[in-house]
Amino acid sequence: MAMDRNLAMSMVRITEIASLASAKYMGRGDKIGADQAAVDGMRSAFDLANVRATVVIGEGEKDKAPMLYIGEEIGGGSEDDLEVDIAVDPLDGTTLVAKGLPNAIAVMAVAPRGCLLHAPDTYMKKIAVGPKAAGKVDIEASIEDNIKAVAKALDKEISDLTVIIQDRPRHYDMIKEIRRVGARIKLFGEGDVAAAIATGFEDTGVDMLLGIGGAPEGVIAAAALKCMGGDLQGILNVRSDEEMERCKDLGLSKEDIDKVLRLDDLCKGEEAFFAATGISDGELLKGVVYSGNNSAKTHSIVMRAKTGTIRYVEASHKLDKNQILVDLMKKHR
Repeated sequence: MAMDRNLAMSMVRITEIASLASAKYMGRGDKIGADQAAVDGMRSAFDLANVRATVVIGEGEKDKAPMLYIGEEIGGGSEDDLEVDIAVDPLDGTTLVAKGLPNAIAVMAVAPRGCLLHAPDTYMKKIAVGPKAAGKVDIEASIEDNIKAVAKALDKEISDLTVIIQDRPRHYDMIKEIRRVGARIKLFGEGDVAAAIATGFEDTGVDMLLGIGGAPEGVIAAAALKCMGGDLQGILNVRSDEEMERCKDLGLSKEDIDKVLRLDDLCKGEEAFFAATGISDGELLKGVVYSGNNSAKTHSIVMRAKTGTIRYVEASHKLDKNQILVDLMKKHR
């Protein structure tokens, strides 16, 4: 059964609810509360969607997270409705919300059953680029070779190329090498998905992502870049016995862990959808704005791989007329 294009708007409604719930925690120093509000919002909104969905990327393993755990079956669909896999990050950037910082978003990807990689909750070495450099990079090549390849694809001088990389000690050697090659660097603290997606839009000024981040976030970002015609490659980066056990629990062998994961390994086919709603202001999306009189505005993006369509959605919400939001606001005061 083909994916219904109307699914796109259902996805936006779900990320909007997660964003509105989480945004109440902006700057309040409570990243756990912000994340839980986003999870509660997304879970409640899914009950109204006419799909039968299985969570393949979620908020943890069964019995270790209150909702949206890996393997959970959600959605309000009947037996005749589409079966899909979903990858969700109800709040990409918990610390960003807690501290009132930019670039926090609520995100999700949807694809037909079996088309999204069941990534373990571990790290992944990644390289991501936008459409013009798609197919020109190789995660097994050197940083210098990849930077030169992207610069050539974009018709830029290396000194004009911007690489985005997370500001973590594990990346200090990478940062030194990028500087040696002569490219510009943009550091970010949190928001792995948003950083990868930024490579797909010229007006962000970001040309390439490098580094080691979450494997689940890699799958979500891969779905978005597939919709945009970009590229993302990864290699699982298992760093402990506990993480190795998680891989084994998902049926991954040593060969699976060591292999290069191309875009089609992370997100198969052309039926994927991606949606995101801003929580705090960022380069791609505006954050939630409360307008008084129980009103709020959201800014979202939704993409479809099959058509390459990218839509921005601005919405005004009456918070006291949406029962999901009314219930959430009572729970998360």
